[in-house]
Amino acid sequence: MSDYLTSLAERIRALIDPSAAPEHPLDERLFLLYALLALVKGKETTLEDVHNAWVVWMLEIDEDHHALLPFAQLSESQRSQDQPFLDAIHQVAIDIAQ
Repeated sequence: MSDYLTSLAERIRALIDPSAAPEHPLDERLFLLYALLALVKGKETTLEDVHNAWVVWMLEIDEDHHALLPFAQLSESQRSQDQPFLDAIHQVAIDIAQ
């Protein structure tokens, strides 16, 4: 894996409360997707982008997960679960833009 993406993924993960982070052996892949969002969309990353990255990741883990829905079909409660990840992506995007 590329060191710069891994580094960004680790920076994003460090900004997340451990109780909100997934506990799965493939969680590194999720944070790599978030690192990609920080690079390509930066502060323009949306909650929908975060959810879509999570969907890509979750398809490898549980293709029957109840939240594998388009963002517009999620409840407000489900949508809000992505906020800490969006905040972390935005913070890292700001840091790398400076």
